[in-house]
Amino acid sequence: MEQTLSIIKPDAVSKGVIGKIIDRFEENGLRVAAMKKIKLSSEDAGAFYAVHKERPFFGELVEFMTSGPVVVMVLEGENAVVKNRELMGATNPKEAAKGTIRADFATSIDANAVHGSDSLENAKIEINFFFSGQNIH
Repeated sequence: MEQTLSIIKPDAVSKGVIGKIIDRFEENGLRVAAMKKIKLSSEDAGAFYAVHKERPFFGELVEFMTSGPVVVMVLEGENAVVKNRELMGATNPKEAAKGTIRADFATSIDANAVHGSDSLENAKIEINFFFSGQNIH
């Protein structure tokens, strides 16, 4: 049973589609093992996305991720990382397959509704960033 991290980003939270996005996960065999709604500080967003620190979009990414609350979740299931990424769709919603979360709820490559871990290794790091083991059920 794999675990992965999913974040419903500020744009999707403000649209009121949290439940619709969670339904997609659950309908496709991913179970929510932990979840919380938080407002990221600039420090936390910068630390979480530190891998992108040298990229030109880093400042805008941090600003966007702190622009409103996010919903952070641990999803678990068979092949959770791959399944979550398939459900999310391509980073650019214009390139995302029909019926994916980003095709249905994202408006731009920046405001793309969701984040998901890209590997099991990163999933462990990202989950530990937001949750302690006792908070995952």
